[in-house]
Amino acid sequence: MLFKEMKIIRDCDNIFNLLIAITLPVLLAIAFMACDSENSRAGLVIANAVEPESLDPAIISGQAETRIIECLFEGLVRINPRTGAPEPGLAHKWEIENDGLTYIFHLRENLLWSDGKDLNAFDVEESWLRSLSPKLAAKYVGLMFCINGAREFHEADVDTSLKPKFEALDDLRFRVELLQPTPYFLQLMTMPIFSVAPVHAISKSPTRWILDPNVPVNGPYKLKWWRLNQSVRLEKNEDYWDAENTLTEIVDVLPISNPSTALNLYLTGQVDIIWDKDLLPTQIVDEISKREDFHQFDYLGTYFLRFNTTIAPLDQPDVRKALSLAIDRERITEKITRAGETPTSAFVPPGVHGYKPNHSFTLFDPIEASNMLAKAGYPGGKGFPTLEYYFNGASSGPASNHEKIAVELQAMWKKNLNINIRLKKNEWKVFLSDQRKLNYQISRSSWIGDYNDANTFLSLFTSTELNNRTGWSNNKYDALIFRANNSLDPVDREKHFVEAEKLLSNEAPIAPLYLYMGTHLFDEQKISGIHFNILDRHPIRAIQKISL
Repeated sequence: MLFKEMKIIRDCDNIFNLLIAITLPVLLAIAFMACDSENSRAGLVIANAVEPESLDPAIISGQAETRIIECLFEGLVRINPRTGAPEPGLAHKWEIENDGLTYIFHLRENLLWSDGKDLNAFDVEESWLRSLSPKLAAKYVGLMFCINGAREFHEADVDTSLKPKFEALDDLRFRVELLQPTPYFLQLMTMPIFSVAPVHAISKSPTRWILDPNVPVNGPYKLKWWRLNQSVRLEKNEDYWDAENTLTEIVDVLPISNPSTALNLYLTGQVDIIWDKDLLPTQIVDEISKREDFHQFDYLGTYFLRFNTTIAPLDQPDVRKALSLAIDRERITEKITRAGETPTSAFVPPGVHGYKPNHSFTLFDPIEASNMLAKAGYPGGKGFPTLEYYFNGASSGPASNHEKIAVELQAMWKKNLNINIRLKKNEWKVFLSDQRKLNYQISRSSWIGDYNDANTFLSLFTSTELNNRTGWSNNKYDALIFRANNSLDPVDREKHFVEAEKLLSNEAPIAPLYLYMGTHLFDEQKISGIHFNILDRHPIRAIQKISL
């Protein structure tokens, strides 16, 4: 069977004349999927780039994990598959009162967990309190700080009198009081941290509950299994309130990091969807882009570098700006990424509602970069210590793309600043952990907008944001973000955000490199339910294979 499939790969498309070889991971993946009778072909198979960090909705932070989480756990609102906008989920309606400060959600009747237990508004309250618990250290907990009392509750050690201002009024009504009107609050509530987790099951096994094959869920799918580094299998949840519109019975989500593996499995019909551009071999992306099943679209995502501003010499803004100005961003997008990405030194991408990004920042100026470094006390790079550039990586896949960028940056900094940079790579989970602990000097990063508002990008670098991961803190910046989010005037709000981004650029705790271009590979004649939107969120419940 393997030899037959290899012949198909050679013959099915001219693209494969450009592939050097079929790698061992391809053969192993095909053999595993073909020979394991328990792992029979799912109705839908998706290549998902990385092994999930976790499937606990309160602690995950990545896009790959979010795709799976929204299958298992739902919140009061959910994502509309066509527009990416919030729509009724566990709550079938809500009222907004008190000039936008109060929300009252009405839950659907007869909601159930997959273990048969009733789900009500008190489950929502318990789940949100768990997400806010300081012991959990949820990475996205800052999204909840727009709720009155949420920050104080999270930052308190033991004082339970600081209960946040949300509560179950009865089984079917849930009330939330905000600190200030938050136009994007319903968008926030589509994020995993607002999902309703099964506290009744978590309390029995706080550390390993998500690995239980019978874990209670409330979303469109149940967790059939999570086989580390192999697959996550999702099975339709018949107790889900909208089960009749969950269109595929069984879905496999595969953590494939090797682009050749992903592409070969796709073209032999063993993977139906490739959602991530990093899963397309860069050496043949020009050829792939000519295919009818190749889709590109704009979405809210930025690739950038983080600087650990707590260590010398990266504690000097002039050093950070020198490193940024020495980067030829156009060379990176033309030579390495090659999928229509836009070079940028601004962090907020175009398309954000109510915000016009400032793209007047200088992209590349090696002379000014050298002057900046001299100003910081390192003329011609003399005396500058060897720093370390950190990225998530392996020998192939998205990791190899990050490594190519790392090698290019290393060469640019040597050529333009005469400084030496060591390269360090690690697997995804370790890399994320080190980044959060500031156990790095310079690291590669990316940010995908969680909702369509400038705040999803710019609030990231406020002093108390757990996803800041730079050590940078600036009271003026914090105040600008606070004023923007307390303003009801869209013009005034944008003004504060623009000023904040200028300050971010001037202080340079980060160095934006390029704006992402959304890239999908799937056949519209065979797959329905994927609708392009600026948030690049596509609920799996709405996707199915078309019978031909």
